[in-house]
Amino acid sequence: MAATTPVFTRETFRFFQELARNNRKDWMDANRERYQEHVVQPFRRLLDEHLPAVMKLDANLGTGSSFSRINRDIRFAKDKTPYRPQMYLKFAAPFAGDAGELYVGLSAKTATVGFRIYSGGKRKESAIGKIAEPRIEKDGRWLAKQKTRLGRKYESYWYAVEKKEWRERGGWPPSLDDWKKLGGWIVRRKLPTAAATRTSFTRDIAAVFRDVYPLLRFTSMEE
Repeated sequence: MAATTPVFTRETFRFFQELARNNRKDWMDANRERYQEHVVQPFRRLLDEHLPAVMKLDANLGTGSSFSRINRDIRFAKDKTPYRPQMYLKFAAPFAGDAGELYVGLSAKTATVGFRIYSGGKRKESAIGKIAEPRIEKDGRWLAKQKTRLGRKYESYWYAVEKKEWRERGGWPPSLDDWKKLGGWIVRRKLPTAAATRTSFTRDIAAVFRDVYPLLRFTSMEE
């Protein structure tokens, strides 16, 4: 999977930096070609290059591959700026509701790679409610085992939903009781932007995906 040229360049991050300072439609319209050249096309290349390796982990992940839209849905958002100054490549588990993903994210100041899962608006119908929680009830040691396996190399944090408010919690969800109010969980490696502009970035992503894939399988993939 070694790339002969970097997928991303400094121009990718420069675009996000400038968008964060000029988050307006007139600016975006004037910089649409930059967006296509330095964001959309590299993300498409990253998707094409990683799809075979991801499908070796699980062939079904190929059906859930995509990258995020830069347009923000402002109808119900507190942030009314029209664009997100970041982009994500996602390989989602094949599940009818909200499920876990392997992902790569770039923003103005950082690159992140890892696993994430959110319950969405209907927790009982999500993979968290239908797959992950019953499995953790049966295997209470699973979370501790994953913390031992990954805790030194990866950052973990989660969101507790309390009175319809999402509250971020650091570390690994410590118990089944915590899991029952869990709305989201992220396990990731955070990298400097310079790491994403090296040819080794694709190998770095592949290594992270191999490490965190068992989290995706346990929380989101039916037998």
